[in-house]
Amino acid sequence: MKRRNKRNAILIALTMTALLAACGNSGSSSSADKNDTYSYVFGTDPDTFDYSITSRTTNTDHLANFEEPLMKTNRYGQIVPGLAQSYKVTNGGKTYTYKLRKDAKWVDSEGNTYAKVKPQDFITGIKHDVAGKSEGLYVIQNSIVGLNDYASGKTKDFSKVGVKVVGKDKIRFNLTQPEPYWNSKLQYGLLEPINGKFLKQQGKKYGQPKASAILYDGPYRLTNFTSKSVIEYTANDKYWDKKNVHVKHVKYTFNDGSNPDALYKSFEKGDYTQARVYPNLPGYKQVQKQNGKNIVWSRQDAGTFNITMNLNRQSYNNTDKKTAKQREDTRKALLNQDFRLAIQYAMDRTAYNAQATGGAGAKRSLRNEMTPPSFVQADGKDYGTYVQADLRALNPAVYGKIKMADAQDGTYNPALAKRLFAKAKTALTAQGVSFPIKLDFPQGQKSELGLNEVKSFKRSEETTLGAKNVEIDIIELNADRYNAATYAATTGKASDFDLSNASGWSPDYQDPSTYLDIYKPSNGSFLIGYGLDPASTRSQSNEATQNSIIKEVGLDKYESLVNAAEKITNDDNARYKAFAKAEAYLLSIGIMIPVNSGGGAPSVTKVQPFTTSYSWTGAASARLDYMKLQSKPVTTSQYNKAMAAWTKKRADIAKNND
Repeated sequence: MKRRNKRNAILIALTMTALLAACGNSGSSSSADKNDTYSYVFGTDPDTFDYSITSRTTNTDHLANFEEPLMKTNRYGQIVPGLAQSYKVTNGGKTYTYKLRKDAKWVDSEGNTYAKVKPQDFITGIKHDVAGKSEGLYVIQNSIVGLNDYASGKTKDFSKVGVKVVGKDKIRFNLTQPEPYWNSKLQYGLLEPINGKFLKQQGKKYGQPKASAILYDGPYRLTNFTSKSVIEYTANDKYWDKKNVHVKHVKYTFNDGSNPDALYKSFEKGDYTQARVYPNLPGYKQVQKQNGKNIVWSRQDAGTFNITMNLNRQSYNNTDKKTAKQREDTRKALLNQDFRLAIQYAMDRTAYNAQATGGAGAKRSLRNEMTPPSFVQADGKDYGTYVQADLRALNPAVYGKIKMADAQDGTYNPALAKRLFAKAKTALTAQGVSFPIKLDFPQGQKSELGLNEVKSFKRSEETTLGAKNVEIDIIELNADRYNAATYAATTGKASDFDLSNASGWSPDYQDPSTYLDIYKPSNGSFLIGYGLDPASTRSQSNEATQNSIIKEVGLDKYESLVNAAEKITNDDNARYKAFAKAEAYLLSIGIMIPVNSGGGAPSVTKVQPFTTSYSWTGAASARLDYMKLQSKPVTTSQYNKAMAAWTKKRADIAKNND
């Protein structure tokens, strides 16, 4: 599970997107090899370094550089040995045995060797996942034999869990069923080791957001973290694969997003290694004049950002509503499917996206479904083609002409939005609802781009549906209040908004379930954005209300569709088609609006193109090992040439694996 912060992504996404992964030494030179410091910005403080427990990218984008998985991802997207020297798959695909490399070491924050990484450390990690109620536990809870019973308290005997030390240097995982994508699950902190002695020594201090609160076995260690100021790494000289760590120093400087043009100015001064640039802002003219031949556009990545609709709002600390009736009217409206779909079809996503990328890039990162259309294939066709066909079949009158491909707006249809709203208004009026429906949409008060996006949303909604019918109230908050009410909310009750664009999702493993499980009423971690809580954590006092809402909007049916797909373990084609049906149904009930992906954005950079880790899944794309820098900005032609070579190499790898 990996929950993404929109605001932070605007600032630092290029580290994980524009650079992508893998293509030799394009553009390198002897002077380039002397570049060993990478500098850029961060927008949100990490709030924990407990990599087993957290799923938020504001934490994991850093932690991925401190810790090493059993299997990691290289520059071409191949899953290759990390802490594991080798591995074997037996028992019909249900048993994975990893032999640890002898040179894998734990070091402390000062770089001193603490201990060797041992098989027992993985058992300590799994136990800590359960004890700490890891945000991503459900990703593996039903995968590993006996883990569900151990996590639920049915047994306290860990020996019944399918994680075993084998000999002196092997760790074995026994799965409940074959998972061909199991190694892709290893790309996340949930399955990384923890040294038991250090965990015990630290006690409650373990994982606190400070350098000394964890051990390091990855390419970097933290040397400085000052809240809302700076985050610095240095290369771990005891890292087993240090020959592939070319950047020796990393420095992120806090940026609140209030002056996006300043990123480029700092790049020009040499303060930053790269800079996101913004075609719709005044400073872009200077970018074109000084670096017109050096602007590169990143490819879309696997992260999907959406607008979430709170179905069960319980807190009103941040609201423009004056009366209890206004609150109840909004609640009833958001529970009406036609109203939700009217909101979606009234949104001009191209205009919304243009606030960050200008007209030239307005469509480059648009996404129309949760799972990227090409994430997996079934019978030789992209997953998205099945989602589109299934959605059209569900309701031809509404979805008959919908297009789900990336980089185009598949749902903006003012005429349809008006028809859907008229139907909703008739039903809501009969329930005693008064208009306009007031929808609180919070945003950080210093986020110029974020405010412009919400203002664009407000214009398209009120223009299409009429301000007398729908009123979008932009609630400006300081950064701490904004995060607490949206991205950082830990319960449904804490989600204090009607609409929010604060969060997104990126996958943890190579299977559509990683996108779709998050909406399951039983254990879905994204439910809190809808004012709901997973059944496993829900209090009895709001059980009936939440169950009623889940049934009313159709999330119960949705979970049954996802569960049916997950039971198909011997036929990937059938499995992916079944997931496509579930996703089509999710989209049809309109509880969220997929808007855009990461990537699809312009930058100037001195990072040699395609020299960083590439992965659809987990935290691998945030890693800085493999990265190479050069003295001069990457040219557009250099980037395009490198991308062509990288794409060809990827195709050759895929062909050889067939």
